[in-house]
Amino acid sequence: MTSDTLSSLLKSVSQAKNHEDLAKLLSLIDRIGAKALKAKELLCPKKLSFRIGITGPPGAGKSTLLSALISEFRVRNMSVGVIAVDPSSPFTQGAILGDRIRAQTHFNDDKVFIRSVASRGFQGGLSAAVYLMLRAYDHFGFDVVIVETVGVGQTELEIMNVADLVSIVLVPESGDYIQALKAGLLEIADLFVVNKSDRPGADIMASELKHSFELSMTPKKIRVFSTVATESKGVADLAQFIIQKKSETDLVGERKKPSRLRAEARSLLESEAKAKIEKRILKIKSNSDLKLLF
Repeated sequence: MTSDTLSSLLKSVSQAKNHEDLAKLLSLIDRIGAKALKAKELLCPKKLSFRIGITGPPGAGKSTLLSALISEFRVRNMSVGVIAVDPSSPFTQGAILGDRIRAQTHFNDDKVFIRSVASRGFQGGLSAAVYLMLRAYDHFGFDVVIVETVGVGQTELEIMNVADLVSIVLVPESGDYIQALKAGLLEIADLFVVNKSDRPGADIMASELKHSFELSMTPKKIRVFSTVATESKGVADLAQFIIQKKSETDLVGERKKPSRLRAEARSLLESEAKAKIEKRILKIKSNSDLKLLF
């Protein structure tokens, strides 16, 4: 029955572009995880969305920048999907902020869909369900899908396995650019955004970042943008760069990369294993139960 429900929802999402059915589909995928793969059509969308990963430290203004980017894409008549990965509640494992009040000016736009997802303690900052949810977004046929993740550092490297373009958002006074380079983000980033660039030290930070890239061994040409997201300053140039990258990217080839498929498989398998472990743990009520585990 679950497979039939999935297939029915996928058909509705692909053909009718119905937000309500997309929400139901995402909730079902979030609940059943890897079992969603029983609906084989999930892996065969007619269109592939360009995925933009946005990560950075708390307080960098990622959500404000996200909202400003959505506005720029909509001016260009592009449809936008968003998956915002929130920290998990340690008690319910749900998103602490739930469908938080972000990008609220876009809530009534039928070309924009925003979904919050709990990270559920996954070390990469992404729950296993996010991989499959992104496949559902492909079925809807969004032009671009933005994945916003929590935090910054080693735990955020997983974003490279789902995004076609990764942007790191930093702020001038934080000094996080040094830590970002040390954490390996240079290897996964396609661009850096110095947000809140009206603050002191922004120009120096942008210059230091560019200099670091010139000295690095990475073959990629990493761009640095300065923005003031609250005033939409610099966001148009950033959006135009993203659109240019979209036109240059072989999305079919990206999706077929073994490294990305293996990362998805690893995440799904870890999720299944974790669920089984939690189920066994819940059965422990005495010392004798504990001994039976080993």
